[in-house]
Amino acid sequence: MKIESQIEKISSFQHLELLANQVVEGFISGMHKSPFHGFSAEFAEHKVYNVGESTKHIDWKLFAKTDRLYSKRFEEETNLRCHIIIDNSSSMHYPKLKADQKFYENKLGFSVLASAVLMNILKKQRDAVGLSVFSDSYEYYAPEKGSDRHHRMIVNALEDLLRKPEVKKTTETVTFLHQIAEKIHRRSMIVLFTDMFQAGDQEVLFSALQHLKHNKHKVVLFHVVDNKTELNFDFDNAPRKFIDVETGEEISVFADNVKQEYEKQMQSYFKKLALTCAQNRIQYVPVSVGEDFEKIVMTYLAEKQNFG
Repeated sequence: MKIESQIEKISSFQHLELLANQVVEGFISGMHKSPFHGFSAEFAEHKVYNVGESTKHIDWKLFAKTDRLYSKRFEEETNLRCHIIIDNSSSMHYPKLKADQKFYENKLGFSVLASAVLMNILKKQRDAVGLSVFSDSYEYYAPEKGSDRHHRMIVNALEDLLRKPEVKKTTETVTFLHQIAEKIHRRSMIVLFTDMFQAGDQEVLFSALQHLKHNKHKVVLFHVVDNKTELNFDFDNAPRKFIDVETGEEISVFADNVKQEYEKQMQSYFKKLALTCAQNRIQYVPVSVGEDFEKIVMTYLAEKQNFG
C-alpha cells in the first residue's frame, strides 16, 4: 500500500503521534508487496515468521491486516543515535494552506510529520533521538535519548510547531548548523529537513553542512520543496505579485516571462547542491510536500543499514 493512500484514510486524525504510527504501520504492511521486502528485517519489532518456529510471538493483529505471518522480535538495545533538525523559517511555512488542505501540504507540516514517522521507527528499534529547531534563533534543542518520556517530550515540541501562528522569520541556517554540530558529540545519524533557502554565499552554507560531518556523523539532507510552484513554477500567465515571505520584498511579473530562466536556475542549484553533498558524503534527498513519505522511510532504513 502506498503511504500516501494510507494517509488519505487517516487524515482526519489530529494527533501527530497516532498519525505517524499509522503511516509506519501502512509502510510495514505494504513491504511484502514491494521490491524492498528485505528491509522488513530492519524493524526490531517484527520479522517474517518461518514454518517450524514457535507461534508464541506471532503478531496476529498484523496478520489480520497483511495476511502474512510476522513474529515480534525482542532485541537488545541498539547503539544508533539520531538527531533530527527542522528549519522553521518563514519560507518553510509555504505554501499557505487553505481550509481544506492537510497540515503536511506545506513544507513545515510535511517536515514535522516526516520527523514523527522517523521517531516512530526509532522508538520501535529502541534507538535514541534528539531534536533541534532553528529559524532566526535556535528555537529548540533536545539531546539524543531513548526513553518514552523523552520521546513524548519531542513529539509535544513537534506538535507545538504546528500550533504556533506563522510569524516572519528569516533563515540563519549557517549560524545554527554550526552550533548544532558542536552540540552533538557522540557519533550519530543527523537528519536535516530544510528548503535550503539561505541568502548570501552558498559556499558558506556548504561549509556548515560539512561541519555536521565532524565526529564521523552520517548526515541525511531532505531538501523539502513544493515541486509544483517552487521547482516547476506552475502558474498561469495572469499578472502576479510574488512576495519574499522572509524579507517582504515584492515583484510583479507575468509568470511566462520568467518561467524558463527560473526553472533553469533552480535546476542548476539543485544539481550543485546534490554534487556538493555527494563530494562531502552527505546523503542528499529532494522531497516534495504532501508526498514522498515512503522515500523518507526507505532512505532512513538504507542509511541505518550502512551505519557502522
